[in-house]
Amino acid sequence: MEITYQHEHIAIIDRCREGDQKAFYEIYNLYSKAMFNVCFRLVNHQEMAEDLLQEAFVNAFQNIQSYQGKASFGAWLKKIVINKAISHLRKKQMELVEINDHLEIVEDKRKDDDTMKFEVKAVSEAIQKLPHGFRVVFSLYLLEGYDHKEIAGILEITESTSKSQYNRAKKRIRELLNKEIYNG
Repeated sequence: MEITYQHEHIAIIDRCREGDQKAFYEIYNLYSKAMFNVCFRLVNHQEMAEDLLQEAFVNAFQNIQSYQGKASFGAWLKKIVINKAISHLRKKQMELVEINDHLEIVEDKRKDDDTMKFEVKAVSEAIQKLPHGFRVVFSLYLLEGYDHKEIAGILEITESTSKSQYNRAKKRIRELLNKEIYNG
């Protein structure tokens, strides 16, 4: 038995399927800010994120008939946005540092009471300073909720590379934030 997702905006989505321009605008207003944030975290460039967002919405509206309700509309749209951003990064020949598949990943085992507290702005700025590969994996894993297996599939890398990129990103963010504390 197949389960479909009962979406709260199904009436607007149905109007989009019928070609209603006002419905397209309503959907855009409902989702554009959140989808821009997803795109920006991946490409780290405001104008490019805006362009890719527009392309993603055009793509979504052209293919809205394929939305079957198996996931929320937001999740369906987010996948389109992420795929558009990843395609852009691939075209720019984004480099991910490949590692030996047998390299052991050592997780940070510090307790929460050892963790420093930072302002959201400082963390956001540190994320933006990450190299493309680190930032993309970090964003997909921590901010978008994908697991390493899914990231590996999206980026066409190994699962261990995804884990390595994520761990290196965390380490680099800590370094940047610690540097800010000591120099700020």
